[in-house]
Amino acid sequence: MNIVPAAGGQIISCHTEKSILRNHGGFNILMQPAMNKLVQRYHLPSIGNLTHISHLNLSHNHVHGPLPINSFHFLTLLEIIDLSYNSLSGELTGLIPSLAWNHSFCSMRLLDFSYNDFSSQVPPRLGNCSRLKSFQAGYSNLLRSLPDDIYAAASLEEPSLHFNKLSGFISNDIINLTSLLVLELYSKELIGSIPRDIGKLTNLKYLLLYRNNLSGSLPSSMMNCTNLKTLNLMGNLFAGNLSAYNFSVLSQLETIDLYINMFTGSFLLTLTSCRLLTALRLACNQLEGQIPPEIIKLKSLILMGCKNLNVLFLTMNFMNEATPNYDQNKISDGFQNLRAVSLAGCQLTGQVPLWLSKLTKLEVLLLSGNQITGSIPGWFGNLPSLFYFALSQNNISGEFPKELSRLQPLVIEQNKFNRNKPDLPFFLFPNQNSTSHQYNRIFGLRPTIFLANNSLSGRIPAETGQLKFLNVLDLGNNNFAGSIPNQISQLTILERLDLSKNHLSENNLQGPIPSGGQLHTFPPSSFEGNPEFCSDIANRSSTTEPRTTTNIGLP
Repeated sequence: MNIVPAAGGQIISCHTEKSILRNHGGFNILMQPAMNKLVQRYHLPSIGNLTHISHLNLSHNHVHGPLPINSFHFLTLLEIIDLSYNSLSGELTGLIPSLAWNHSFCSMRLLDFSYNDFSSQVPPRLGNCSRLKSFQAGYSNLLRSLPDDIYAAASLEEPSLHFNKLSGFISNDIINLTSLLVLELYSKELIGSIPRDIGKLTNLKYLLLYRNNLSGSLPSSMMNCTNLKTLNLMGNLFAGNLSAYNFSVLSQLETIDLYINMFTGSFLLTLTSCRLLTALRLACNQLEGQIPPEIIKLKSLILMGCKNLNVLFLTMNFMNEATPNYDQNKISDGFQNLRAVSLAGCQLTGQVPLWLSKLTKLEVLLLSGNQITGSIPGWFGNLPSLFYFALSQNNISGEFPKELSRLQPLVIEQNKFNRNKPDLPFFLFPNQNSTSHQYNRIFGLRPTIFLANNSLSGRIPAETGQLKFLNVLDLGNNNFAGSIPNQISQLTILERLDLSKNHLSENNLQGPIPSGGQLHTFPPSSFEGNPEFCSDIANRSSTTEPRTTTNIGLP
């Protein structure tokens, strides 16, 4: 249907049964409900005639193309503009009504043009919108630096400009936005440091500056932001000694993410006073020392904590320290809900810590890339939920423990969708030379045993064939000898098997050895004990007809 003009102003024709026209005290409100589609794109030019409109919502449509020049210039009564989730492009010239030049007459309270493709800078004159509270512009391909006048928008509570191409610095003038509750600026191009006087923003609750090129140390005034709930500085170049900050004054903190920075110092002991903390990530920094036992005071901590602990990722920290040695009784009481642990890439010394045996809900364990010695404890087979087990690139010796064949998730099919989503995504490196993969849910991981690049010896036990729900088995570059157990054939859903660089022979393998590739570099002795092999490499003829085979990555 066509919506006709109402008293006091014109209304655009939306050609939809679900458009809503209301009249409030002479001010027309046009609402285009979410998830509909504007059929004709050329209606936008007529918006400039709707001089009495106060609310305009065209979100979640398929509006394309640039905004008409000065399309909102004379809409001086507008309080809300929502153009989000469309395909608008071009410049934002004329987006702010002309009376924005005058503080007394600008009525704008909410401006949302997120999820578009404008290729424009942030529109000027926002600073004159004295009533503006929310400015949403995420995923809009915004360019250049923030205009200086934005820092004059005294009522602004939530500027959200995430995932754009903004550049330049965050001005210290941001402290003029004393009503600020949320600051979202992550675009990969911002440089400089956090404004030194940011502590004057005492109402700030969410500081989200991740994935930029910000550097320097944290300003000491940040400890004055006592209402802060979330601090996310992930993926920057921040440095400095974290131990110098008294985080205990930030008693409202619930989430801290400092992943991938260059912070130094020891574990933040003052964090143990932040009793509301539920998520903490410190991985990929340059921290040292031990994690203090006081960590169990954080009863709500999920990503690194105690009673409600789910995930503890401290990858590439505490370099060359000894493996943490905690009181087992405290661990069993304090870390009883821990589901994933990563101390990978820390070059930790010592043996596999015994306190891990108390983590009865542990599903994922990453200890690769350390200097751990000794053998693999048999008690790993008693952990009822463990399905992802990585101890590669260590100095571990001894045999493959038969007890691992008792790992229940690898023996009996599990309902993986019962695994809840962690508070923060986590990152894994599938192998030494790969890039990291982000996982938002633990059930996204494939059942895996990584034991490559150690000094394990003896035979691969026949009990390995009981791990019927295993997807990845990597035992490469060890000292295993003897034959490959026939029971390996029972691993019918195995996707990757790597037994390379061991001393395995006498396996009665059949058929031709694939030509080319790395196999041509192996001497004939690598294939001894398999009389039905044939190729120029082994220098013998096959006694069987060629048949389809499965490549399993081994000599």
